[in-house]
Amino acid sequence: MVTRFLAIFSLVSVLSACVSMPPAHDYTAFKASNPESVIILPPLNNTPEVIAPYSVMTQLATPIAESGFYVFPVAMVNQTFNNNGLTQAADIQAVPTQKLKEIFGADTALYVTIDDYGTSYVVISSETRVTVTASLVDLETGQMLWTGTASASSAEQQNSNSGGLVGMLVQAAVSQIFETITDKGFEIAAMTSTRLLSAESYNGLLYGPRSPKYGQPVPSEKQK
Repeated sequence: MVTRFLAIFSLVSVLSACVSMPPAHDYTAFKASNPESVIILPPLNNTPEVIAPYSVMTQLATPIAESGFYVFPVAMVNQTFNNNGLTQAADIQAVPTQKLKEIFGADTALYVTIDDYGTSYVVISSETRVTVTASLVDLETGQMLWTGTASASSAEQQNSNSGGLVGMLVQAAVSQIFETITDKGFEIAAMTSTRLLSAESYNGLLYGPRSPKYGQPVPSEKQK
């Protein structure tokens, strides 16, 4: 009886893992395009946090560069748009891809949307969460080469609290105040960006030509 129960439990665990895991990305178009450079466009912000676009945008370049691509300086890209009267992310992301190619000479552009950013307090827990969706587009053809979504939370960093219910409530309230004042989202945005874009991540970017791992297979689900 115990053996049968364990077998059923193991099967359910395996099936649950398979259901929750996203399918592997198709990199056919990415490999055919073989990009070398990326410009990061200002993110669309679907949250009430006005600081979210700046916080997220400053964290996106590192995992892309570490994956082996040349990333155009974010400040320079943003200033170029401002000098041409484009200050809103929606307007910038609406610029034709070939026009972006003409202006910057980049191979690709990263289109980003912030779906979640900030600290929330729910009964006995306080959590800062950042969720970002991004797409890499070939500026010559307008073809989407890669897309993905990732999320990270301060709850992943927290240790279990053994101070009882009152202690947990106090800790949650203190954490919310602290994380809001110090903008914990900046740190969590870095986690999200790495999880989303790094070539070391499952379904992340491929290794670029500046990486010593250029041309190597993408990480499998077990390697993520």
